Amino acid sequence: MLLRVLITLFFFYAPLSVYAASQTAESKNSCPRIISQSPYISEMLDYLGMGHCIVGVSRYSKRDLPHTGGILDPDAEAIDALMPDLIITSDWSKEETLKSATPKGARSIRLKSFNKMSQLEDNMNTIVKATNWKGATHKINAFKNAWRSKVKQVKGNNKKVLLLSSCSGNAYSFGPNSRLHDLFTQAGFKVVETKGKIRHVRPGKEIEHITALLNRYQPELLFIFEQKLKKSCQMMMPKVPVRILSFDGKKFLHPNTAILDGLDLLISKKHRWQ
Repeated sequence: MLLRVLITLFFFYAPLSVYAASQTAESKNSCPRIISQSPYISEMLDYLGMGHCIVGVSRYSKRDLPHTGGILDPDAEAIDALMPDLIITSDWSKEETLKSATPKGARSIRLKSFNKMSQLEDNMNTIVKATNWKGATHKINAFKNAWRSKVKQVKGNNKKVLLLSSCSGNAYSFGPNSRLHDLFTQAGFKVVETKGKIRHVRPGKEIEHITALLNRYQPELLFIFEQKLKKSCQMMMPKVPVRILSFDGKKFLHPNTAILDGLDLLISKKHRWQ
């Protein structure tokens, strides 16, 4: 009797174990060898469930993987040694430079991500298409629905806002055709910067000091994307009163899914302008 039970159990579970093993093998075999030329791309791959496919990273990454140069200057020799299937970089890489650094038999794609929020979704779809990693499609939809839902909860009430990377050092503000301008406009704010993409604020530029920038645009709110407000921020004396709020730059400045945490932070502070 016991022998019969054991035999029955063997024939029932054996196919399942074989199937599970084949699935694991298939997942390993289907995982392309990816070189990520930017930390934000690596984080996006993590979100899509493909972080384990990364075999090389840029010099700016802290991951314990071989370095392959940067976006502007990929290391062709290091890349070739890793025998990649796919190189993922940004459109800051020149096509000619990327082509010369791409080994025979490998593919490369250039992502856009600094102009509009929708580009983050497009980038994920581009990666999935290039890798045939179809299991990640639901994650793309989840991200799309999440950020669009959260941005509606911010309710900027058409408040005039200036977006600055910092209030000291080589600060820059975000204007039209930048992802943060798009994000905060969709959140209901009126972003007052008029210079396209970013404006550098430092000596020798059109506007040399942040106080001069505030006096030009006279925003009601100044959002600083650094972890803490420095004394230099608090000592600014523009002609009109402005409320200064700081946010963790890691949650806003990088084009990846960390923006969801940034939107949660923004929502938690909306009482400051309503």
